[in-house]
Amino acid sequence: MTAPEAESLRIRPAAPHPSAWRAQAPVVAVVALGGGVGAAARYAASLWWPAHPGGFPWTIFWVNVAGCAVIGVFMVVITEFRAAHRLVRPFFGTGVLGGFTTFSTYAVDIQKLVDSGHVRTGLTYLAATPLAALTAVWLAAWSTRRVLKWRQP
Repeated sequence: MTAPEAESLRIRPAAPHPSAWRAQAPVVAVVALGGGVGAAARYAASLWWPAHPGGFPWTIFWVNVAGCAVIGVFMVVITEFRAAHRLVRPFFGTGVLGGFTTFSTYAVDIQKLVDSGHVRTGLTYLAATPLAALTAVWLAAWSTRRVLKWRQP
């Protein structure tokens, strides 16, 4: 192999690309900001309507159901009917609604109910929350599609 042939076989470094962090920093920032807003709203709801010890945790149940319904409306609007800025979905969908809905508190509430001897209430809550949340997403998305199609000229 001659010197020119060897030179052509060398691996050249790739052109510099912007770092992944730099490209994702705005997304991380809006998710964090939205998550704080959503979590604060959920916490406020739990202060306004506290659950009774051993009773069904209605506040977190309705927070999760309402949040899932809003997710259904939001996703239909921004994916099927109207284009949104690239940061709207991470801010509102992942951040605000992700911080507002809380399946970790749901799990802790179930554990507290079972540990305190309220097994039937805990199991009811265990089954009712995902059923109601999934139903809320489906009904909200279905209703939003129908309303928006009806309103289109």
